Amino acid sequence: MSEIKCKAAIAWDFGKPLTIEDVEVAPPKEHEVRVQVVASGVCRTDWAYLYETGTGMMYRPFPLVLGHEAAGVVESIGPKVTKFSPGDKVIPLFLPQCDDCEYCKHPESNLCKRNWHNMQAGVLADGTSRISCKGQQVYQFLGISSFCQYTVVPDTSLANISKDAPLDKVCLLGCGVSTGYGTAVKAAKVKKGASCAVFGLGAVGLAAVMGCKANEAAKIIGIDTNSDKASKAMEFGATEFINSKDHNRPIQEVVVEMTDGGVDYALECVGKPAVMSAALESTRDGWGMCVVAGWTETESMSVRVEKLLMGRTLKGTYFGGWKSVKEVPQLVDLYMAQKLKLDEFITGNLPLDQINRAFDHLKSGTGIRTVIHL
Repeated sequence: MSEIKCKAAIAWDFGKPLTIEDVEVAPPKEHEVRVQVVASGVCRTDWAYLYETGTGMMYRPFPLVLGHEAAGVVESIGPKVTKFSPGDKVIPLFLPQCDDCEYCKHPESNLCKRNWHNMQAGVLADGTSRISCKGQQVYQFLGISSFCQYTVVPDTSLANISKDAPLDKVCLLGCGVSTGYGTAVKAAKVKKGASCAVFGLGAVGLAAVMGCKANEAAKIIGIDTNSDKASKAMEFGATEFINSKDHNRPIQEVVVEMTDGGVDYALECVGKPAVMSAALESTRDGWGMCVVAGWTETESMSVRVEKLLMGRTLKGTYFGGWKSVKEVPQLVDLYMAQKLKLDEFITGNLPLDQINRAFDHLKSGTGIRTVIHL
């Protein structure tokens, strides 16, 4: 096998727009798979690492190819790869599943520590990236880098999916939709007839609303600072909408009052400590549960201990609790059976050379998910 020359959107430095460059993608090594990326969603996390590092996000090395919510086709496999073949449709995974580490073996965990630190540092198992540009190593975001027409990922970070799946739709299951949906159905395990509040109505929050509806919650309150999200929230199953800016008191007080004591479940999908605290305080004494799904790495939330002593549960979830390699294909099958929405999240489609427009949409809050076609 030889290297492949293709296009990629490179972040050369913090805070600067991406540039489209010619890159070289090396062949896969042992237990690695080279994937032709067909489509990639643009997640707020991609934008945050480029523009918000130092304010909740840890530093990632540059130059860097972002992107981690994708779907594609196996182009070639490295030595000792046994579960994939060229032509397979796949979803790369920022959360691996090796089935061998103590986290994978624990029935209550979906985490996996195989190559974890290297992937966070932008390299693969041997400490290097497979992408280079102008003779320089380019780091791989979370071990994936889907804003590149080809990429190389570990075989433990890849889900083999239905050959009939539309890649420009199921790519969203690589992060946002899986995370939000799992927050409701897998992490919170929302019960039939329950009351729920979802804080933040981006892709993760809307997927959480969808999960609450799937589990037959009776009341689903969508909360955001943008009233344009109201109709979309209703489309996914919300029964009510609150714009927190419309109130001159803490939003948790509004929720507690309108539910006569608080909701059974509060799902935080923003990634801001103040919102996490508000979500916890919006839950009911005795059995209320708050699940934090919004991503931040360096910040701390404030918790009134009395709120926990009164019987509440506070927990977090990563990737919605799904065991990635095993369960992402099942989510694809749910979509194929028309039991899971994906198309409704997509509010834009753009070619790779217009990726900065997708970042602008994220910054302005217009749209839910833009899919990049590579």
